[in-house]
Amino acid sequence: MFHPSVLADFMYFPKDKSDYIPALISFSIFFIGAIITMRFIIAHSKREAKKAKELEEKLNIQNNQKEQ
Repeated sequence: MFHPSVLADFMYFPKDKSDYIPALISFSIFFIGAIITMRFIIAHSKREAKKAKELEEKLNIQNNQKEQ
């Protein structure tokens, strides 16, 4: 059964807000890393799609030449 008082033990809000600085730095590093990774995956996917389209066109041309 769910008891809200259980979550209160895990919540910690420091009076000195400078304790948030290491967490902010860590979050920023991982967030920027996630954005860079996402952009890399998107760029790689676009390159692969372009290669696949070129291969498809090449195979279509070869099939059309064989049929004639």
